[in-house]
Amino acid sequence: MSPAISPASPRHFLEFRDLSRDELDHVFLRSQRIKARFKAYERYWPLQDRTLVMIFEKASTRTRLSFEAGMHQLGGAAIYLNTRDSQLGRGEPVEDAAQVISRMGDIVMIRTFEQAIIERFAKNSRVPVINGLTNEYHPCQILADIFTFIEHRGSIQGKTVAWIGDSNNVCNTWLQAAEVFDFKVNVSTPPGYEVEPERAGLNGAKHFAQFADPMDAARGADLVTTDVWTSMGFEAENEERKRDFADWQVDAEMMQIAAPDTLFMHCLPAHRGEEVAAEVIDGPQSVVWDEAENRLHTQKALMEFLLLGKIND
Repeated sequence: MSPAISPASPRHFLEFRDLSRDELDHVFLRSQRIKARFKAYERYWPLQDRTLVMIFEKASTRTRLSFEAGMHQLGGAAIYLNTRDSQLGRGEPVEDAAQVISRMGDIVMIRTFEQAIIERFAKNSRVPVINGLTNEYHPCQILADIFTFIEHRGSIQGKTVAWIGDSNNVCNTWLQAAEVFDFKVNVSTPPGYEVEPERAGLNGAKHFAQFADPMDAARGADLVTTDVWTSMGFEAENEERKRDFADWQVDAEMMQIAAPDTLFMHCLPAHRGEEVAAEVIDGPQSVVWDEAENRLHTQKALMEFLLLGKIND
């Protein structure tokens, strides 16, 4: 095994582009290996006696389950903290909390609102910090999504991903990933919900295009993906968004004009009959259950890399 990374210079995963393409390729290779061991019931404990601290300000099912189960499967322990039940919820400065928590745990995952919160925490942390979701980005989700595409179709380089719906944190992260792995993202949103390049943190427009008509965005795409119309924090806009997004449902007709072997993905939870038709998410082109499971395996590989560096075994 490689030596542990020094606490004085922890690597963080706050945005997708925080890791290089070479490093991400390594994480995908390790995901494959770790997943194979999991399927074979082979014990693999490289993080024995390590502790993951999970801090949640937003509700979660898949993020908590995948990180907590993943850390246990790697031989470590996971501690759940909710800001409502900790001093963070009573006004303790993020910087102070980071100093304390990073002296007691070996790696931290945070699911919160503004990206600035997790950046402030990471700046004051002695250990790696992982973005479990913020308003701006969801890098662990796209890590799992790309790995799922690789499992089913091979390299994503040069492919086209169609994003249909809200230009939210998942969309922003797909756009960052396109720059790293050299593929294209066709984005179609209702008027007023378009991509904001600065918010997405893009370096240019080479890897994405915006379409007024969602059918045009999906035409010939290798992957069609979407998310709920109303993300956490925007519940007050739910009825308005249902009206605005009514024509942005991924349905069978849309899937038919994509590439013949196109895949469908959704980060879940999904609302059948809103952003996606039941016949699509439950149909033969859907890989949403593989996608959900792969959060477990890619995050295990990510934690292994951030704590131990590159391992080849």
